[in-house]
Amino acid sequence: MNHVLAADVVPQPWRNGGGSTRELLTWPGGGDWALRVSLAVVAQDGPFSAWPGVRRWFAVVEGGGVELGLPEGPVCVAACSPPLQFAGDAAPPCRLLEGPTQDLNLMVRRGRGAMRRAMPATAAPTGTPWRALYTADAATLELDGAVMPLAAGTLAWLHSDEPVGWQLQDEPVRAWWLTWSPA
Repeated sequence: MNHVLAADVVPQPWRNGGGSTRELLTWPGGGDWALRVSLAVVAQDGPFSAWPGVRRWFAVVEGGGVELGLPEGPVCVAACSPPLQFAGDAAPPCRLLEGPTQDLNLMVRRGRGAMRRAMPATAAPTGTPWRALYTADAATLELDGAVMPLAAGTLAWLHSDEPVGWQLQDEPVRAWWLTWSPA
């Protein structure tokens, strides 16, 4: 099991000055990644960066939420909303609804990905070789019967073709399952 604490990752300011990003994971490393997970702070209104050829998932971790101006029309995303999936080609304008937000981002350049809210006592999605849990609150993850405490702000992931049962034990907790398959 691999893991990283968001607090241990130095935030990088956005080029447009509208926020900052903590890059929690890129695979493979370097500029030609297939998978990227980050935690961002949106500090002011402004456009998102365009990521041509990338599928994006976006979830508000904390804060009042945002309104994104997607090609299909405006979409509001709040902390209680399911993750929003959209094409990275769009550089949607973002309007803060009630001040700065902290957001979890999954970006997939190649392969298939997904993000969904992790609910206590519900097993993680299966069928993909890469699985992860991001938890904004301290939580306990059960892995095939073994208990793993996770600090707040942890991304824990495993890349394995072996089936491993994952289950979040705590409630209430702000957490999200992330999956990726290279094919």
